[in-house]
Amino acid sequence: MIGFNKSHKGQDNAREMPADGHQAHPLKVYFIVWVWLFILSACSYMVDFMSFQGYLRWTLILFFMIVKAGLILAFFMHIKWERLSLTYAVLLPPIAVFVFVAIMAVESNYTVFTRFNFFDGG
Repeated sequence: MIGFNKSHKGQDNAREMPADGHQAHPLKVYFIVWVWLFILSACSYMVDFMSFQGYLRWTLILFFMIVKAGLILAFFMHIKWERLSLTYAVLLPPIAVFVFVAIMAVESNYTVFTRFNFFDGG
């Protein structure tokens, strides 16, 4: 049969797949993820409610946003159950963009600092 891994003794080690070839995940997984998304959203709103300011506020909001996006990608977009190559194809480009933006931010701060230093010194 196609889609089954047989061991030496003829026992079925793989999870049985339906005839149409799609694997069904239990609804409990989706409900647990939904509860975690609700909790993380509440934490994000609490950051505003607690009146955090400055870098702490933005760091916490971005942290909760990235964790929620990761849960949505992993479970609702089924990245958790995909092959590793597809996971890398989806996740590596945004990580590379983030790294390049961080490098440009550091470079822009250096450029602004040198311009202020050059034009103020003259």
